[in-house]
Amino acid sequence: MSNWKHKHILDLSSFSLEDYKTVLELTNRFKLLPKSGSRKLPALQGRLITTLFFEPSTRTRSSFELAAKRLSADIQSFSPSTSALSKGETPLDTALTYVAMGADILIVRHASAGVPEQIANFFDKTQKQVSILNGGDGLHSHPSQALLDLYTLTHFFNSKKPSPENLAGKRIAIVGDILHSRVTRSNLWALTACGANVVLCGPNTLLPEDFINFSRKPPSGQTKDPIKHRGEITISRSLKEALIDVDAVFTLRLQKERMSENLLTNLERYHREFGINHENLKYCPRKVPVLHPGPVNRGIEISSEVLDDPSICLVEDQVSNSIPVRMALLYLLAASKNN
Repeated sequence: MSNWKHKHILDLSSFSLEDYKTVLELTNRFKLLPKSGSRKLPALQGRLITTLFFEPSTRTRSSFELAAKRLSADIQSFSPSTSALSKGETPLDTALTYVAMGADILIVRHASAGVPEQIANFFDKTQKQVSILNGGDGLHSHPSQALLDLYTLTHFFNSKKPSPENLAGKRIAIVGDILHSRVTRSNLWALTACGANVVLCGPNTLLPEDFINFSRKPPSGQTKDPIKHRGEITISRSLKEALIDVDAVFTLRLQKERMSENLLTNLERYHREFGINHENLKYCPRKVPVLHPGPVNRGIEISSEVLDDPSICLVEDQVSNSIPVRMALLYLLAASKNN
């Protein structure tokens, strides 16, 4: 993996098509490991991985820790409730403490956008050889979730060779609380990079019109877009219209904990207009896969019947794929430290 150039993984806007291919190919190798009889590799033996989760998490934290164990790394966990944060310690000082203990990779999750990047920039300026992996920051980014979503989709369309080319020309619907979804922001970079056309669907209060321009220029501080030809982003206010001609559907959790205003007044109406169920999936041209990053509000953004339907629901695949994807990311960051 000598072509890997990233010391940190903070956002997917800087990923090239080659970067996506590398992650998908390595993930597929790790995914096949249990079938060969070996569930643990010595690849990161002697490395220390620290999970700095300033925000609650079940799936992300557990899968990263299990991924690190599968690679024989040592794991160090941080618990905000028993930390010095209550005494006034900043996230950066917390990170410095764990780096002083020998951490090689910090997985940072924070409710405020930009915190993982700020920590990474400080360590770069002070020339500390530690990598930062963004485990989710505010409304900004959740790169590892988008990469496991990408692997799940590409594997669904071609299980023998998961590849960005599997999504070229595909139409992908993302439905729900777009405004508060860092997962969607990361997925927009990943899906359009692979040539997929994305239709966003949701009410006006949860889907601002300016999302149509999301991937048209790189974010502040990035000089250029590494992807020459991205797929298009469109917006639809009608679920029926959005599901016509789609090849896959993402539905999103209503993130009420992030809503500073009362943006929804009636959950029953929301489910009726934007909830995914078997009835409105009939608008799709064929049986299509349904994905959800979790945790799920059953009966609101998705019906229990769809969630429990293994013929179309890929939620369990997303969870199981989270381990080999995050193994790949940890391996690549560890390898970059040797370059």
